[in-house]
Amino acid sequence: MLNIEQLNQYYGESHTLWDLNLQVPQGECLCVMGRNGVGKTTLMKCIMGEEAVHSGSITLDGDVELTRRSIEERARLGIGYVPQGRQIFPMLTVEENLRTGLAVRQDGLKTIPERIYELFPVLREMKNRRGGDLSGGQQQQLAIGRALVIEPRLLILDEPGEGIQPNIVSQIGEVIRRLMAEDGLTVILVEQKLPFARKYADRFAILDRGRIMAADRMAQLSDALIRQYLAV
Repeated sequence: MLNIEQLNQYYGESHTLWDLNLQVPQGECLCVMGRNGVGKTTLMKCIMGEEAVHSGSITLDGDVELTRRSIEERARLGIGYVPQGRQIFPMLTVEENLRTGLAVRQDGLKTIPERIYELFPVLREMKNRRGGDLSGGQQQQLAIGRALVIEPRLLILDEPGEGIQPNIVSQIGEVIRRLMAEDGLTVILVEQKLPFARKYADRFAILDRGRIMAADRMAQLSDALIRQYLAV
């Protein structure tokens, strides 16, 4: 589905991603893990096009090179992105926030897909309320719903459980697995909560100082790896 080879990225003189290689199989959830500041969010921004890469390749479906494509082009190719901190439009209503995703749909659909409200009923209930008036958990559901409006094939979620109540975190996890099972969605998840990662992800990749230190099936995430790279 997504293949990253020899990816390097810099912030000024700071080398942040080092010869990074990563594969994301079709229809699976890969959890990118690591302590704060190791490059997880930078990697997500490189995949989505918010940060330019210095060298290396990011390919979709084996032959579509992404590194020179704009954010809008990547969205039209079926990549949905929920950034850390959600970044909804606080002064727009829930419905208006969701409509912003329609602009990059290839089929020209002008109405919000009913599936969004089916997955997140609270968004229907609050569709006329401003995004800034929602709780943190509701805003996260809105951010995910906005990404799903384009009906992505690949969904990137950067810390979806950060700062929200546990029942909403669980609901988000169940929605992810449902979309994978029913729609064949592929997911890249950045998450530091081990129970959530173990429950909902199929694979893990551990980043440390901009390098991939381990990658395998989630069942192979050992206590030794957790102590070395994840424990605070």
